[in-house]
Amino acid sequence: MRQDFGTLADGTPVEEITLKKGALEASVLTLGAIIRDLKVDGQSVVLGFDDLESYLEHSPYFGAIVGRCANRIAGGRLTIGETRHQLDLNDRGNHLHGGSTGFARRVWQVEQHDKASVLLKLVSDDGDMGYPGRVETLVRYTLTGSGALRVKISAKTDTTTPVNLTQHSYFNLDGSDTILDHTLEIAADSYLPVDDYLLPTGEIRKVEWTPFDFQDGRRLRRKVGEEAVVYDHNFCLSETPRSQVEFAAALESGDGERRMEVWTTEPGLQLFDAANLNVEVPGLSGKRYGAHAGVCLETQLWPDGVNRAGFPNVLLQPDETYNQVTEFRFS
Repeated sequence: MRQDFGTLADGTPVEEITLKKGALEASVLTLGAIIRDLKVDGQSVVLGFDDLESYLEHSPYFGAIVGRCANRIAGGRLTIGETRHQLDLNDRGNHLHGGSTGFARRVWQVEQHDKASVLLKLVSDDGDMGYPGRVETLVRYTLTGSGALRVKISAKTDTTTPVNLTQHSYFNLDGSDTILDHTLEIAADSYLPVDDYLLPTGEIRKVEWTPFDFQDGRRLRRKVGEEAVVYDHNFCLSETPRSQVEFAAALESGDGERRMEVWTTEPGLQLFDAANLNVEVPGLSGKRYGAHAGVCLETQLWPDGVNRAGFPNVLLQPDETYNQVTEFRFS
């Protein structure tokens, strides 16, 4: 089903496409390629809004595809060859999620859709948010018969430029006020420590015997007496993208009734626990979203990779195609 969702100030219409397959139902907006709602057996498992204005004024990237580069780039500095580019600064003097009008705030075009899938396209012109080159991006959302939301992303460029995209849904599998009693498992033995600006320091640190060890699965809530940690860190799944999806993480609801597995080709997983979330307007079905209302599991290349030797390559060449596949599998 395809219907109007509202109109931007410049007159651009925003559409909503509803997908259904088995126990899954997804609502996708052309604004930001946003997953507005995702239901499993009728239960919403993501955070979102019921109206366009809330997305424009209050959304912390709820459900969007973010880019041209997800995560942070220090000082918005980007050097390719001998040419330096200055990107838009929208996060305390740094570049975050593609800038102030990145992919998450742009209207994508519907290329095709059916009952269970939709294909969206966005063209980012040379100079967009300071990035060099014209980039064409395709995102296909598919609900599978096995109970998964598959996110398939590809991109092409006419000039060497960084491309690092991610799906930015906030998950809450049981509708509770917080996700602190959810159990999380991450298939990574190392992570990237960050500085006060949430930028990687450059160190790759082992998770063992630290609050970042989710290898055997544990609740997100820290126990009394344990070190308090705000999670907004990249976990290192591999050093390079994989050719096939591999297990990255699993999230279970506090009551143990619902499980979501994340399978991806990407080498990084950003864990963001939304510790400072405080949305001023109601969310889906009038629900209020406060601290820890959802958790993001963002599959991507490692952050600030353009400035860090030894991190996975984020530069896309004109003769290459950027490809990413991530599956959110529910049971």
